[in-house]
Amino acid sequence: MKLLTTITDPQYIPKEKYTAYETFWLKYMNDPRDLPFIHLLTRIHLIVITWAILLFTPLLQGVYWWLAFIPYAYFSQSYFKGRFGLMFHCMCHRPMFKKGYTWIHTYVTWIVAPFFGGTPETYFAHHIIMHHVENNQEDDASSTLKYRRDNPIDFMKYFLRFLFVGIIDTFMYLFNHKRKKVYTRFTIGELSFWVFCVAMSFVSFKATLMIFIIPVIYSRLISMMGNWTQHSFIDKNNPEGHFSSVYNCINNVYNQNCWNDGYHSIHHLNPALHYTEIPGTFLKNKEQFVKNKTFIFDGIHYLHIFFWLMTKRYDKLADNVVNIDNTFTSNQEVIALMKERVMKIV
Repeated sequence: MKLLTTITDPQYIPKEKYTAYETFWLKYMNDPRDLPFIHLLTRIHLIVITWAILLFTPLLQGVYWWLAFIPYAYFSQSYFKGRFGLMFHCMCHRPMFKKGYTWIHTYVTWIVAPFFGGTPETYFAHHIIMHHVENNQEDDASSTLKYRRDNPIDFMKYFLRFLFVGIIDTFMYLFNHKRKKVYTRFTIGELSFWVFCVAMSFVSFKATLMIFIIPVIYSRLISMMGNWTQHSFIDKNNPEGHFSSVYNCINNVYNQNCWNDGYHSIHHLNPALHYTEIPGTFLKNKEQFVKNKTFIFDGIHYLHIFFWLMTKRYDKLADNVVNIDNTFTSNQEVIALMKERVMKIV
């Protein structure tokens, strides 16, 4: 186990002077703390989208197309994917643009997100309208409750169900809860994306498959790995608890690149909290962490946790748990509680 020391994750540092480019965008934005998102979107347009358009042209053929695609795949589905996905997550929870300019958010949803495997309107409907309301409980289409969360076979069942039935589950949730506006946008977005893919296949099936279709499957796999891991350790006596059934990951490179997404307990506690405020809120809740024996991991992120759960390396997980005010007496106590909290809840 580790002790809680300095928090190194991103917090807001006001700028003394803005560039002309930043000043231009600030006219349309609600919060200057979101300027890093503008810089990220700019790089995505210059690199990912421009590169993708090139791959749809006849300028590259045969082996030269694949030589161009390989680095594109790295930038779009590795380097920028997490950064964009968690930026979009922040944008969905906190409106980034002022009234009258929300069309920019719509543009990001419909035009930019598909390059990273995000079908239009699906993320907002599933994550904001359904997941945060249901909080991983039975009506949540991505609930982990009925699975054993350290079992690879259970994870494959979970992922495959979401891949093939998750869209229907989400639609039925929205329909049953009479969220007509949301399920209409959700349906139009999902269908429009696949119609677009069919149309673009006549331009280049290879490019459509590699740039749009396969990234959807990959994106949903990554999303389910994330949700599975973030909701793996669940207290059966309080499965809705933001402290007892959700963990935090602190002081890691993932938080630096992905807007403090590791603080999942704090995020569920206050979904609209700006990412730069999350570390401060985390420190204010130390008493709750002790009381509920919240798992806090230092220096690792959800992928480490996922793979160590799948291989049952509880020793490695326990080594990276932060022991606030002697919450735990030993690694053995941590391991025993982890094993208890990954059991199925039916």
